[in-house]
Amino acid sequence: MKVKKAVIAAAGLGTRVLPASKAIPKEMLPIVDKPAIQYIVEEIVNAGITDILIITSRGKTVMEDHFDRSPELEQRLEASGKTAMLKDVIDVANLANITYLRQKETKGLGHAIYCAKQFAEGEPIAVCYGDDVIIGEDPAIGQLCRAYDEYGLGVVGIKQVKAEDIHKYSSLAVTNLKDNIYRVTDMIEKPDTPDKVLSLFSILGRCVLPPEIFDLLENTKPGAGGEIQLTDAMKELARRDTMIGVDFTGKRYDMGSKLGIMQAAVETALKHPEIGDDFRAYLKDLAKTL
Repeated sequence: MKVKKAVIAAAGLGTRVLPASKAIPKEMLPIVDKPAIQYIVEEIVNAGITDILIITSRGKTVMEDHFDRSPELEQRLEASGKTAMLKDVIDVANLANITYLRQKETKGLGHAIYCAKQFAEGEPIAVCYGDDVIIGEDPAIGQLCRAYDEYGLGVVGIKQVKAEDIHKYSSLAVTNLKDNIYRVTDMIEKPDTPDKVLSLFSILGRCVLPPEIFDLLENTKPGAGGEIQLTDAMKELARRDTMIGVDFTGKRYDMGSKLGIMQAAVETALKHPEIGDDFRAYLKDLAKTL
């Protein structure tokens, strides 16, 4: 079954980037001239998926406004002859068929994805974490969708992380199948001692989940942090030998961290067609003073 629907989990409070996220959702923090969530929507669309559900929470309606038409702004841009800017703002509103659903209680990522059960309608869903922007020539979620088409199993996007950082992430038991494809047979969320680390491979921001994930989530008890962890439900898929991992290409930025936000801004600015050359020259001059 082809993957035709995607869910973006964007209900988190963004406590790691306070006070910036107090009034502005972290998903709306800019990477040069586009908010982070637009990069994620564009990645999904470039993978061939146009039906998207964004899981939000209180205070995040600005995301809906961003992907909506803005008649007053459009009229002003048209009157000013700013046709390129006008096209940009209209194109944003026409990127995809986007719907929104509030997660009324912060019960964790697993609960947020369970909220998408009705949207999924018994089909597999591509899941993108709102904290993670992945920029590359081949959309990361598209790489996972192709693996789902080939194997018909749950797919997680994986990368190796530093040994000193693995306690912040999930840790996976993996064996290589071919190239960048791995079989995933077990996982643990945020291992708190070295003996619990299964490998340095971790799920980073992307997965494609089969319809049975919703039955598993319905019976998943609160785990790490007292929340319903998506990894606890996915662990059941792994232990049933029905999950694979794709070591995806593309650069991942953690938009839930201050350092990740700055890395995304700097590296994207260097490639930006309008400011790239000037920004590179600025950085070279700045580097001489460090």
